Amino acid sequence: MICVMGAGAFGTALAISLAHNGEVSLWARDARHAQEMDQHRENRKRLPGIMLPDRISIHSDPSSLPEDSTILLSIPTQKLRAALTEHAKTLSRATLVACCKGIELSTGKGPVQIINEILPNAKTAILTGPSFADDIARDLPTALTLACEDEAVGKTLQNNLTTPNLRLYRTTDVTGAELGGALKNVIAIGCGTVIGAGLGESARAALMTRGFAEMSRMAVSLGANVETLAGLSGFGDLVLTCGSDQSRNFRYGRSIGRDETFDSAVTVEGAATAKAVRDIAHEKSLEMPITEVIAALIDQELRVDQAMDMLLSRPLKEE
Repeated sequence: MICVMGAGAFGTALAISLAHNGEVSLWARDARHAQEMDQHRENRKRLPGIMLPDRISIHSDPSSLPEDSTILLSIPTQKLRAALTEHAKTLSRATLVACCKGIELSTGKGPVQIINEILPNAKTAILTGPSFADDIARDLPTALTLACEDEAVGKTLQNNLTTPNLRLYRTTDVTGAELGGALKNVIAIGCGTVIGAGLGESARAALMTRGFAEMSRMAVSLGANVETLAGLSGFGDLVLTCGSDQSRNFRYGRSIGRDETFDSAVTVEGAATAKAVRDIAHEKSLEMPITEVIAALIDQELRVDQAMDMLLSRPLKEE
């Protein structure tokens, strides 16, 4: 049985795609939300207008999930630890696939690291890359990275989770996949800020490129392969997230650039991740100027014009 834990837009979209292969169990944290989805066969809150296939069963009690299930965890990174702790007994021997992108602010750990800490007996992996929930739910073609240190488990997951519209590429570099998905959100906030402030497309391209250099620098320093960052989980996701209004991180950054209030109910993984990355960079003496100013903008320690002046006045150097 394939299970998806988390009935937000992305979790629901994954369940819809996976239903092409067979039965899927979709778990919603809120019992009323689960009941509404089951009644209307639609996630009206997150994916309005897209019907749920009959092969998807909807639940609100995770204790009903089979122990040996493959469970996709579509839970925001900052809430993942609490969810795993609450349901540790049910999840302890499952195969757990993180489907979130970020770095935990309190510990500096990625999703798979968090799972391994709380549930050391579980088999773990991460599914990440350039993907919008609406595209996946509408059966549009998407390619993602599946990272799993255990190659045999990774091959099984790759076969079981690939669908007619969702093509998975496998790697054992979990660190690289985790960091690519997390760090690109920070750069996406910066690109949204650039566009919101009216600084132009050329500035966005420059920020993306130099941001990718920062992503690679940090990832390699933490043991990742630079080739992973150049793949779907890094560069591919960066391109998607930095250039589309569908990206929550981009929209959040655009609101900063326009000096507008952003809806606090919308999850923006990159906001907490920017601060966590800044802390890691300080600890490891890594030069991360773009991340520094983005974190300062989020904390309202800088104005946009001050941030641009800081970046443009840095000492000249070779690329």
